[in-house]
Amino acid sequence: MKKFKILFICSYPPRQCGIATFSQDLITSLKKSFGASMDIEVCALENECCNIDDYPTEVSYRIDAREVDSFFKVADRLNEREDIGMVCVQHEFGLFGGEYGSHLVAFLLRLNIPISCVFHTVLPNPDLKRIKVMQALADLSEKLIVLTNRSAEILEKDYSIEKSKLNVIPHGTHIVLWKEKQALKNKYGFQDKMVLSTFGLLSKNKGIETTLRALPKVIDKFPETLYLVLGKTHPEVVKNEGETYRESLMELVGHLGLNDNVIFINEYLELQILLEYLTLSDIYIFSSQDPNQAVSGTFAYAMSCGNPVISTPIPHSRECLDPSTGILLNGFEDSLELSNAIINLLQQPALRASMGKNAFTKMRAFSWENVALSYSDIFQDYLKKQNPLEFVLPPIKTDHIENMTTDFGILQFSSFDEPDTSFGYTLDDNARALITMLMYYEQHASEKILQLIEIYLDFMAFCQQENGEFYNYVDYSHHFTDQNTEVNLQDSNGRAIWALGYLLSGATQLPEHLVAKAENCFKKAIPNVTNFESPRALGFVLKGLYFYQKNNTDKTYTAIAQKLADELLRIFDISTDNQWEWFEDYLTYANSVLPDALLYAWRITKDHRYREVAEITFDFLLSQYFMKGQIKVVSNDGWFHKRNKRVFYGEQPIEVAYTILSLDLFYKVTHKKKYAQQLHTAFSWFLGNNHLKQIMHNPVNGGCYDGLERENININQGAESSICYLMARLIVEQYPLGTKHAIMPPNIKTWNELSAVKKRNISSTHKVKQ
Repeated sequence: MKKFKILFICSYPPRQCGIATFSQDLITSLKKSFGASMDIEVCALENECCNIDDYPTEVSYRIDAREVDSFFKVADRLNEREDIGMVCVQHEFGLFGGEYGSHLVAFLLRLNIPISCVFHTVLPNPDLKRIKVMQALADLSEKLIVLTNRSAEILEKDYSIEKSKLNVIPHGTHIVLWKEKQALKNKYGFQDKMVLSTFGLLSKNKGIETTLRALPKVIDKFPETLYLVLGKTHPEVVKNEGETYRESLMELVGHLGLNDNVIFINEYLELQILLEYLTLSDIYIFSSQDPNQAVSGTFAYAMSCGNPVISTPIPHSRECLDPSTGILLNGFEDSLELSNAIINLLQQPALRASMGKNAFTKMRAFSWENVALSYSDIFQDYLKKQNPLEFVLPPIKTDHIENMTTDFGILQFSSFDEPDTSFGYTLDDNARALITMLMYYEQHASEKILQLIEIYLDFMAFCQQENGEFYNYVDYSHHFTDQNTEVNLQDSNGRAIWALGYLLSGATQLPEHLVAKAENCFKKAIPNVTNFESPRALGFVLKGLYFYQKNNTDKTYTAIAQKLADELLRIFDISTDNQWEWFEDYLTYANSVLPDALLYAWRITKDHRYREVAEITFDFLLSQYFMKGQIKVVSNDGWFHKRNKRVFYGEQPIEVAYTILSLDLFYKVTHKKKYAQQLHTAFSWFLGNNHLKQIMHNPVNGGCYDGLERENININQGAESSICYLMARLIVEQYPLGTKHAIMPPNIKTWNELSAVKKRNISSTHKVKQ
């Protein structure tokens, strides 16, 4: 497939400035998300203080921003190329030479390639010259991007730029895991400190002196307070003034008697270290003195790390900060107001914690991954006649599932990405985890995964009672809860049989003691299934019977399968009509399990009635799920009854993953390419092809968020969601990306094809997290 290129014109690392860092983060995210179908090059802006020789490979052009001829030379070279679909300019007035950066206007006039322009600073009440420059840039650009709603309003009202041309895409942030502050404080030697922090390239407009003057009153009440000033002095400041500003701050520290309470970290910090400093902070101070500062990456990063923020009222903070996430100051350079705000938060640890969690949650929508999706829409919308952008599959990671797993089983819920022990365990989650880790072991055999498999199987055996039935709910102390007698457990029992059957389908590749335990549980459970009434329980059992019989053909089990499948047909005959070809009068949860089960029943019995109804009902389900290039599964906020208007939003990963499982099965049986294509569309839901255009997986730990709501994502990462995402990710791995034509049946290894050599090559010996 032919790729199209996007050329960024911006400052770029190793140049040290905010636009350079922004551009690199954005480009990195675009490559991770769309690198198979998008190439990106960079034209780096330079001036007298940053003539750099060691740029990364994506930098293919340079412009001396002081010289208009340098702009013209690059424009002429670009005009000779036919493979650049769009040029994206990262605009800041100080980056481009000429009056108000007018060299950029001359450059764009010379360039014969479509332009998108990102305005990082938008000043209100402009003079006539500034208006003319901005209007010229707008006229020469196909797309305009700003980082806040306030910037869009100013461009519309003060610069008379058409609203229809403006796109608001927030500043990106890095996804971090929710970590204990105390552990990071211990790491950096701040064990008994209340840590305040500020970061960024140091210059006078940062207002650090305001915070320093606020500290004596704070320290009188909280003597253990420590203030971290993170970051080097801005290169432009060093060029013009040297380190006089930093030195003046250090003198002020001495004058105020704060030497034991203030630390200057005069480094351009690596990203991971910076994020750790922010995470360990108790409060982030944003004290900018510039009322017209449109946006601040430092402010966004601090919120995304779970910091309550105290900020001066720049447009960005007025837009993002509210009483649930921090304190918005009334003015600038008011050290008394700032000290009172700091004391207020230090006195209320519960409020600080709540603000930090709310900030962490709010900023997840602005992750670089989500920002990259928004930029891709800009590029794709204009370049729609070319090959469409296609997602790159994220790496497979089991970190979060391991973290959720104790030596007893996988815990049910998490708070963000931290396991929540208060809800204990369920059979449902451990059965799903067993299936998923068996799938993973089939592709990536390792001792670590085998340990997880054994933990989940042992949990299932623990839940099985003398009569063969399984309990579902177990608390953290390993006691069965009252829920087991209050709810119907048929579906849970069905899932258990599915998981046990799946394990036994690969018996020859697993240790004998695991196989023996699973077979004992399976045979003990089967006699109960003929009493099941739940359609989904019948479906799960049929799946388990199919997998069991791959290695152990048993006429008794075949007869049971036929009886269960006939019951599903009976249920179907009662509910179906010309407009509603389904087993019930409504669509609820795990819907695809029902046609799935009938197709497995056909595989067991070769009774074509089962396959016929399986295909009819599955195609009906898909007709309800796929629309306008997206999958939209049934909402958990209201089931879809055939006589009622459907409720949208409230989508859960499990329903998407189960649909992917079924698409995989139906494609393998029928070889109809539509199923393979819909499988990719369904998986893209996790990657941001959904109504919020936000990723549903956590790229840091391999977890998955719990729900896609109307206006936000539930960023807790429970076992069900994360297991189901991994299950779907393992399936889509087997299907080639980027094909719009016939897809050959995937050459999928079965359990019996796993070689002894693969088992001998087990390389990982990591212990399961306890």
